[in-house]
Formats: sequence, C-alpha cells, structure tokens
Amino acid sequence: MYRMDEKLARIRAGKYAKGDFIIADAKDGDMGPSINSSGPNRAKDGTWSRYRTRTEFLDKVQEIIEQDVVDIMLTSVSNLEALNERGVYSNSRVKPAIRANDTTDVWVFRGAEYAKQPSRPFRTADPAVAKSLGCDLGLYSITFNNDLDADYASLNAFADFRRDALASDFKYFLEVFNPNAPKGLAPEDVPAFVNDAMVRCLAGLSTRERPEFLKIPYNGPKALEELAGYDPSITVGILGGGAGTTRDCLELIAQIERFGARVALFGRKINLADDPLEMVRMMRAVADGDLNSDQATREYHGSLQRNGITPTRALDEDAQITEAVLKAAA
Repeated sequence: MYRMDEKLARIRAGKYAKGDFIIADAKDGDMGPSINSSGPNRAKDGTWSRYRTRTEFLDKVQEIIEQDVVDIMLTSVSNLEALNERGVYSNSRVKPAIRANDTTDVWVFRGAEYAKQPSRPFRTADPAVAKSLGCDLGLYSITFNNDLDADYASLNAFADFRRDALASDFKYFLEVFNPNAPKGLAPEDVPAFVNDAMVRCLAGLSTRERPEFLKIPYNGPKALEELAGYDPSITVGILGGGAGTTRDCLELIAQIERFGARVALFGRKINLADDPLEMVRMMRAVADGDLNSDQATREYHGSLQRNGITPTRALDEDAQITEAVLKAAA
C-alpha cells in the first residue's frame, strides 16, 4: 500500500495525527505552461540561461521520488510513462498520479491569452491508458466563473469523465480553482462562491463517484474552516499557488494544517526552489510540527550555505511573509 492510502485511511477514520499530513508534488506543468514549467537550469551561483530539457526535468522528478518524503507525485501521462521506463516507481511508497484533464485556463504558455477567457473543459488523458501504465489516480480540474454556459459545459464534461473513470476503476481528486474570468462576482464573494460550487457539484454523487480529496486555493482561514468542517467525509487539500518567498511556502503549510486542510499540492514552490529536495524536507518538518515556518526558513538557508548554493533571495527578504492571505492569519 502507498503511504498516501495509509494516511487517507487514518484521516477518514478520524484518527489524524501529526505525520499524517499529505504532501504532493505537482510536476504536471507540461500540460499547461509547457516548456517553461520545467524550471530554470540554474547553476549553484544562481545564474541560468535556459529552461531544463525534458530529460533534466525528469531527473529532478526522479530525485524527489527517490527522496521518499512527498506522498504523491503528479505528472502528465507522457512523463509517467517515461518514469516507468526508468523504473522509478518500482517498490516506491510515493503514489503516482496524472493530470486527468487540461482545461483552457491552464493553457498559460508563453504568448497565450486563453486564460483570460472563461475556462472551457478539455481532456487529453484517457483514464484507461493511465491505468494500463500502473496509475489509478488522477487530478480532475474545474473552474467555475458564475457564467451559466461555461459552468454548465464544465459540469457536463465532469460527468463524462466520471463515467470513464468508473469504467476503468480509476480514482481522482478534484481541483476547483478560483474564477479565472468571473462574471458579476465581487472579489470578496469568491471564497464562499468556490466553497458552494465545490459542495454543489459533489452533492449528487454517490460515495464511489466522489473524489479521494479536494484541491482548492487558500482563501483564508474562514473559508477553509467552513469547507473542512462542513462534511467530515470530505478531505480538503490546498494548492500552492505562486512561488513566493520560502517563508510564504512554509507558512502556507502551517496555516492550512492548522485550519483543517490535510493535503498540500505544491508545484512551483518546489520546482523553483533553490534546492527542491531541501524545500521538501522543510515542508515535511513544518507539516509534522517539528519546526515553525520561520525556523524552517532559517534552516533552509543554512543548508543552502553549507552546500554552496547562492539563494535567489537573501535570508532577511526570504524570511518575510508577503502574501496578503497569509499575513492576515500569521
């Protein structure tokens, strides 16, 4: 059994304890930003002139899996297949997952303007193919915009996916982004809108049709506590968002765990770190309560110094909480 399955079983049984918090690494950016999502091919002195090649990117993914700290590794189907060919998942306790759909709001590659328009459903991956590659878990994403036609199309596409997933005995976790092109929706109404949209689209589903857990943006303590407390059978996860400072990343872990989330899914915060392996180790230390976010940030910089890595930000800057939603509850 994968470590994720053991943790989810304890969470669902009401036996959550420190150490059961689930951390996922989202390395599925080739399904959206594409080449630039592979991250800069950075030297130890911090300089870089190009993005990583696919092979270099896969090397980094392999390092994270073999570190054996994260619980889930999310990739595209094509990169799952490549990792299988390397034998990376043989005897691994890290659960492989694939991005099961790629709606138009994640098409944010260079020069693209698709994300300025209301999200449209689209799906490249086939659950049956992923299952044949040894993966039975996928991320399915919906973005509601308070636009009847767009949201109606998204829900119909979600129903089609669930039918295919059931036919292949394929599980999924459900991601709901904040609106990317909201219609008649004030910013202060977004947290409640997202919570209600999430719960509404699950209400008509039987247990076997429901997601393994949810993935939403962190819209503050009130919204998170409301969603996490509404239905104990729903496990709530939070997405990582932008890169931010190291302190932002680690404070986000601390806050979401405190306010009821049991899963964190971070992509850029790991991939763009000066030392991704050390960042993951610090995330685990904060989630487990071994360090607070300030202590972990300072330990992270100490590790960079010991390893001769020039940090993108000096410690004084990197130890600041800069994201407004985090400042409010720090």
